[in-house]
Amino acid sequence: MRFTRDDLLLFIGDSVTDTGRDREDPASLGDGYVRMIADALPSPATVVNQGLNGHRLQDLEARWTTDVIALAPSVVTVLIGINDTWRRYDRGLLSPVPEFEDSLGRVLTLVEEKCAARLFVMTPFLLPTGPDQEKWFEDLAPRTEAVLRAATAHGATVVRTDLALSRAAEEHGATALAPDGVHPSPLGHRVIARAWLEAAGVHEGRTPPEGL
Repeated sequence: MRFTRDDLLLFIGDSVTDTGRDREDPASLGDGYVRMIADALPSPATVVNQGLNGHRLQDLEARWTTDVIALAPSVVTVLIGINDTWRRYDRGLLSPVPEFEDSLGRVLTLVEEKCAARLFVMTPFLLPTGPDQEKWFEDLAPRTEAVLRAATAHGATVVRTDLALSRAAEEHGATALAPDGVHPSPLGHRVIARAWLEAAGVHEGRTPPEGL
């Protein structure tokens, strides 16, 4: 896929997307995969980062009109779900998978109806660093399946970040990619960026940097 100066690529999600961006500066991309993707694009498209630390899908839906639709993006990428799982185990906050799937379907429908943007849906991921996190998969696995169903139903391009990181962990080890199992290291962000670029069919431009 080729992007032009008329394209606006919007990325939205939680802290994995946020990565310390300056929320007072619309041009701030943070220090993670969004910046790496922007640096690798061979065209002058505009890239916007709308990630916010700690957000679950219900938080994204609440701000979807102002943070996504109002910007009229031509490409929208969503990465969400790990906090919906995490909050179950650290705070007892439930995010039932059927409701989660319905919510994701609603926000994707809005993009289709209001922006006619190309959709990318990235799968949530977890690289367990201990037995306490291993049990999270009882919640995350069906949630990931819900993400895949919603993406397919809306014709979105799926980016299997979970599989890309799992494969990379076989070579580098889980903690090298996400020290706490959730938040990627610079290496983990490179894996995510490359997975998106491959899914988008971007083969030109610069390779994502080796470090930040």
